Amino acid sequence: MTEDMQTPPAPATDTKAGFVAIVGPTNAGKSTLTNRLVGTKVSIVTPKVQTTRTRVTGIVNRGPCQIVFVDTPGVFAPKRRLDRAMVAAAWAGAADADLVVMVVDAERGIDDAVEAVVKGLKQGGRRALLALNKIDLVKREKLLGLAAAMNERFDFDATFMISAQGGSGCDDLMAAIESRLPPGPWLFPEDQLSDLPERLLASEITREKIYLRLHQELPYSIHVETESWKDQKDGSVRIEQVIYVERDGQKAIVLGKGGATVKIIGSMAREEMEQIFDRRVHLFIFVKVRADWTNDREHYRSMGLDWQD
Repeated sequence: MTEDMQTPPAPATDTKAGFVAIVGPTNAGKSTLTNRLVGTKVSIVTPKVQTTRTRVTGIVNRGPCQIVFVDTPGVFAPKRRLDRAMVAAAWAGAADADLVVMVVDAERGIDDAVEAVVKGLKQGGRRALLALNKIDLVKREKLLGLAAAMNERFDFDATFMISAQGGSGCDDLMAAIESRLPPGPWLFPEDQLSDLPERLLASEITREKIYLRLHQELPYSIHVETESWKDQKDGSVRIEQVIYVERDGQKAIVLGKGGATVKIIGSMAREEMEQIFDRRVHLFIFVKVRADWTNDREHYRSMGLDWQD
C-alpha cells in the first residue's frame, strides 16, 4: 500500500468524555480546585469544614474533550446520619467516575483523614492522580518528602504540585486528565456548565454566605431550601428560601438585631445569584427552627443525598 492509500488518521472531531471525581479530606481545597478547573463557580467555598454536602458536577469542554468534574464531600469519620450520607456521597462519586483525583493539603500533610481516603481508594480498586495542594505555603523539601510518602502508600498514576487558589500546576493536571479520558460522545450539551439544578445552586449560594458571614457562630448542620422559584414577565426571578436551624438561639444569630444579619446574607447571596444566573433576582429569606431536620428524609432528598439508616 502506498503512502497516499494508507488509512487516514482519525478526524480531529473524534470526541472523548468522562467523569472525574475530586476526592480528599475536608478542607483540602477540592471545591476550590473544581471551580478552578471548570473556570466558573459551581461549588461553594468556605473556610468551614464539611461545607460540600453532595456531589456537585462542573462541565468543561476543551477541544474534542468534555470533562465532567465531580466535587465530592470531604471524607471524614462520620458521627451522625448527615455525616454518613455525606461520606457515602463522596465514595459514590468516586465509584462512578472514570478517573479520580485525590487532593491533599500539602501544609497539613498526612493525617488520619488522608489515610482513610487512601484506604478507600485501595478498597475500591481505583486508579488515581495525586494533587498536592497549597504548595505556596510549603517548602520544596517538604513537598518532595510528602509526594514520596504518599506514593509509598498508594500507586498513583502521576503526582502534581498545585495551588488551586492561584492556579499554579493546574494546567498540567488538566492536560493529564484530558489524556486519560475514554473516547466517546459528549454527555451534556455544549453550553451546560453543571447538572446542579438552579434551585439547589441558589440554596448552596445562600448557605455559603451564611458561613462566610457568621464564621464559627453556627454549627455546619444548617440547611437552606429554595421553596419557591417563579420566573417573572420582565425576565427576573422571584426566589423564596427558608434557612432551617436547630435551636431558637441559632435563629437569633442568623436574623441578627432587627434582622440586620439576614439582610446582609440575603444581599450577598442575591448579588452572586444575579451574576451566575445572568438575570435580576428578587430574593426573600425566612428563618425557621426545625430541631430534628437532620433526621428528615425530605431534607436529604432536597440536598441530593441518600438516606442512611
